[in-house]
Amino acid sequence: MNIRKAKISDIDTIKEIFDNARAYMRKNGNTKQWADGYPFESTIINDINAGVCMLCEEEGEIVGAFSLLDGPDKTYSYIKGNGWLNDEDYGVIHRIAVNSNRRGVASQCIKYGENLYKNLRIDTHEDNIPMRSFLRKHGFSECGIIYLENGEERIAYHKVISGETENIE
Repeated sequence: MNIRKAKISDIDTIKEIFDNARAYMRKNGNTKQWADGYPFESTIINDINAGVCMLCEEEGEIVGAFSLLDGPDKTYSYIKGNGWLNDEDYGVIHRIAVNSNRRGVASQCIKYGENLYKNLRIDTHEDNIPMRSFLRKHGFSECGIIYLENGEERIAYHKVISGETENIE
């Protein structure tokens, strides 16, 4: 799998992947996350222009998208609950989505982040049971509740990366 930075010319494919992810969420009981067409085209364009929108390609086909940013993330400045595992520098994964017919793509996104950061943070909606299970399976610890700018709650996860990580090609 190849992971690369997205270009503006990729926007239609990215929007399609996000549309498919929204449909998957709805099918699995998560009716509130990514409501009203989020992530918006303007959000995607901002991520592309900032160089943080990443695409997963397999045999020349884009099969996943995610944003990988340097912390600190302002929505992570306050956490209710157990709190973060440490206060060290971290990377943040946002807006992770894969084509529903592909296996292992989200795992590659996590591995990519693990190769760049010693700490990764991510959040998701309480109703996103598949993502919550995925994060636990990949060694993330549930740390508490964070609040988005609009006041909505999200469950926050943190992973401390230790030792050698796998190279991504």
